[in-house]
Amino acid sequence: MVSPTHKRKAVALLVEEEGYPVRRACRYFQLYRSTFQYRLQRPQEKHARLIERLTALSWKHPRYGYRRIVALLRREGWTVSKKQVQRLRRLVGLKVKPPKKRVRRRGTSTGWLERATQRHQIWSWDFIHDRTDNGGTLKMLTLIDEYTRQCLAIHAARTLKSEDVLEVVKEAVREHGAPDYLRSDNGSEFIAHVVQDWFREHGIKTIYIEPGSPWQNGWIESFHARLRDECLDRELLLNLREARVVIEDFRLDYNQNRPHSKLGYLSPNQWIEKQSSSPDSARPAGLAASRLE
Repeated sequence: MVSPTHKRKAVALLVEEEGYPVRRACRYFQLYRSTFQYRLQRPQEKHARLIERLTALSWKHPRYGYRRIVALLRREGWTVSKKQVQRLRRLVGLKVKPPKKRVRRRGTSTGWLERATQRHQIWSWDFIHDRTDNGGTLKMLTLIDEYTRQCLAIHAARTLKSEDVLEVVKEAVREHGAPDYLRSDNGSEFIAHVVQDWFREHGIKTIYIEPGSPWQNGWIESFHARLRDECLDRELLLNLREARVVIEDFRLDYNQNRPHSKLGYLSPNQWIEKQSSSPDSARPAGLAASRLE
């Protein structure tokens, strides 16, 4: 059986080289004239507006893969599939550079100490370091909610002491209520007496990972990877003031807009709103705030 494509080629050959009328040649090969006259549209022409928009989103978020771009496009009202966006991105030469392969740790895993099952049950905090363009050090304290993946705070400074990190936690507790647990490593700022005394006074339990075991605090490590890949490695931070503005903008965009793969490609704030709309799905706001009274 001859395919329509081959019939079109045969008709074109008769018309161009033998001088046959199109009607007669099409009748001979039993091909509709509309089929012969149809011109295939290149994907670039057919999906020009879609390609233009996904290209703009890809340049705005160069570390987003096609799945997150699909989530953003659907949020804007586009009807697209993952395979379609993946094909168009390849067509125009857009791709994300794969991350460097990590050396797998050896030995038997000690496992997680505890996993959060509700909002504000476990918070994680840790430090991440960078430098500003003027040569100064940049030390950032990050604080996230393990259950919702919401970033509660990123405090950037030249140096941070135990009193500074305690103020960050106090501010987060005033805004969100106190968590049940705080997970961290055994850094001197986290095990200081002033921090321990305040936690004990307000009924906050601590979870310390084993020394040299960052995988036991994988939620904060994953967030640090996103922070460095999508913000710190992309931005030229001239000084501390500019760094604080840029990092806070990233935190707000992360909470409000960034699709999270573990949350069904919703942002943390969108996921919290979705959970809050169903009864008994979220912890009532202010439940733990009474600990501060």
